[in-house]
Amino acid sequence: MSVLSGKNVLLGVTGGIAAYKTTYLVRLLIKAGATVKVVMTPASREFVTPLTLSTLSKNPVLSSFTNEDDENDTWNNHVDLGLWADYMIIAPATANTMSKMVAGNIDNFLLAVYCSAKCPVYFAPAMDLDMFKHPSTQHNFEQLASYGNKMIPAGTGELASGLSGEGRMAEPEEIVDFIEKDIASQLPLKGKICLITAGPTYEPIDPVRFIGNRSSGKMGAALALEMATNGAQVILVMGPSHVSSDHHLIDRVNVETAQEMYDTVHEHIHKADYAIFSAAVADYKPINAADQKIKKKSDTLTIELTKNPDILASVGAMDKRPFLVGFALETENELEYAFAKAKKKNTDLLVLNSTRDKGAGFGVDTNKITLIDRDRNTTEFEVKPKSEVAKDIINEIINRTI
Repeated sequence: MSVLSGKNVLLGVTGGIAAYKTTYLVRLLIKAGATVKVVMTPASREFVTPLTLSTLSKNPVLSSFTNEDDENDTWNNHVDLGLWADYMIIAPATANTMSKMVAGNIDNFLLAVYCSAKCPVYFAPAMDLDMFKHPSTQHNFEQLASYGNKMIPAGTGELASGLSGEGRMAEPEEIVDFIEKDIASQLPLKGKICLITAGPTYEPIDPVRFIGNRSSGKMGAALALEMATNGAQVILVMGPSHVSSDHHLIDRVNVETAQEMYDTVHEHIHKADYAIFSAAVADYKPINAADQKIKKKSDTLTIELTKNPDILASVGAMDKRPFLVGFALETENELEYAFAKAKKKNTDLLVLNSTRDKGAGFGVDTNKITLIDRDRNTTEFEVKPKSEVAKDIINEIINRTI
């Protein structure tokens, strides 16, 4: 999964022959998972049609403050559009447009959006060789960088004039690659390793029956995705679950029993900077699992159970351990039991859930949590989708460790 997945990308297209490449750029951005909106200068419409870009982006293309074909249409709000974007790309960025960006000369809708944007802005220069080398253009590159804009280096090759040299706009693949690498380099957890457990464990009674629980693994998968989104390499140890966890930074290890989860955790824990144990691990397992299916021979059946290894406690007891986050699901006396668990398991943070809270628990897409730290401080959150709950938890971890 790309770092652009789920992001809002605003593409500004200016009037140069390289504008035709933006059709491919839009498709690549959407393939990366971004939502794309396009703003064009009036001159750029001579090189690529708004219809093409609106069809590819699946959003209306804007090039003026009002819809010229409808005098009763509402004003296009450049401020809202600038605030909508997580990232803005100006490609191609002509010498004319860059000079206006430097001077603050807002004579078209795209430049108004640019000056309203609060997000990172990338620009991909495209012009002929002599224009590219001109001192005024080189000065504008420096000025735009001083404003915080990021220049995507131009390539060298055949130009529209027939000359060959520097000034050719970077290819769409190069633009996306540059932006992805730049974003990734600034992620707060880049270079960190996080081990996460998720889902239930199944403890076999016989070849077809097991002791388990209703955990879906959704919360753990959301945590893994949020950790990866912030740049961490994630080792996701997942009990039996059909929940997806696709991301290029997530290495998923599927396990079934508590013992398998314990063994996998201790195989990897030594290299982890963070450990989040959100799995609903079975506390007990049958002492002797039957080799064959148990037949129904009487009205009662007695199964002797023994304790499973305590994964959270085993890591909490390590002399050198990662930043440790545990989960507690309670049905009564929630805070009292949670405080006791946090102390006993030696966690840095404990995430408390209660089955009495509507919207929390197993199998649902929402959760309601209270965070408890080592000093018994509590932070309570409202019911949210698990993806948003994961953001709250990971943000708290980042704030405490980065």
